[in-house]
Amino acid sequence: MSRLVNCPHCGAECAFGAENPWRPFCSERCRLIDLGAWASESYRVPVGEEPDPGGVEPL
Repeated sequence: MSRLVNCPHCGAECAFGAENPWRPFCSERCRLIDLGAWASESYRVPVGEEPDPGGVEPL
C-alpha cells in the first residue's frame, strides 16, 4: 500500500509507490513539464552574499 501525495506540478493527488512510474508526479506530462523548467533554468537557487566574518577586511 502506498501513501497519497500531491503532485508537485499540478497538485493532483497521486500514489507515491512503485505502481506509479512517474512518482512524485501524477503523470508523465507533469514530470516532463518540471524537467523542462529545470532545463530552461526557470528554477533557481537563491544566492545571497555571505556576511563579513567578524568585520575583518581582506588583505
